[in-house]
Amino acid sequence: MKAKYGVKENRPLADFLPTLTIAAKNLATEMTSYNVTEKDMYGEESITDEHVDNNLSVRNMLNKRGIKPENLKPAEDLRKLERRVKLENKKIANNNKLPKN
Repeated sequence: MKAKYGVKENRPLADFLPTLTIAAKNLATEMTSYNVTEKDMYGEESITDEHVDNNLSVRNMLNKRGIKPENLKPAEDLRKLERRVKLENKKIANNNKLPKN
């Protein structure tokens, strides 16, 4: 995915993932967390298997809705977005006025 999105090796892939992909990964993780507690699961192998199954389930659901995660466009670089927000905040603070937008 890093190569597909043009992400440098030293940068985290998560900084470029579309919000839909992040939400899907979070859903699979929350499902795993819930099932580990509810099913009283122990051991790395059983929990890993559960997590893989949940990721596959979420992926299958997306595919049924016509969404292919690997075909989603990358999100804006999170670092660039953070810099832009800081710059805008500085402008607002220095201007002592709200933007005219």
